[in-house]
Amino acid sequence: MALQADDFYSALSHHMRLRALVLLEQEGELCVCELTHALALAQPVISRHLAQLKEAGLLLSRRQGLWVYYRVSDKLPEWITQVIQTTIAGVSGTSPYQDDREVLHTMSDRPNQTCC
Repeated sequence: MALQADDFYSALSHHMRLRALVLLEQEGELCVCELTHALALAQPVISRHLAQLKEAGLLLSRRQGLWVYYRVSDKLPEWITQVIQTTIAGVSGTSPYQDDREVLHTMSDRPNQTCC
């Protein structure tokens, strides 16, 4: 199933889904607990947003023990990859995107360092 433009833009129409996608693209792969910390959202809320991004075909996930990790799909059409990269280039130094990354890096108990 090819990702359609209206599905892509609809999935990113909520500011928290866009923030999550930007953070995931910048960091590579994040656990749900890292996203809840960085975005200051409750786990059920962030999980619902991630599920919508995954359903749209933008994210992939994997389970490792109790934790679920998400990353941007490597099978996106080139035009979508370009839109994401252009968006990141435009917003990465601005609030809230820069703030999200800074908050993430203050998390002391990140997965693969210790258990979250």
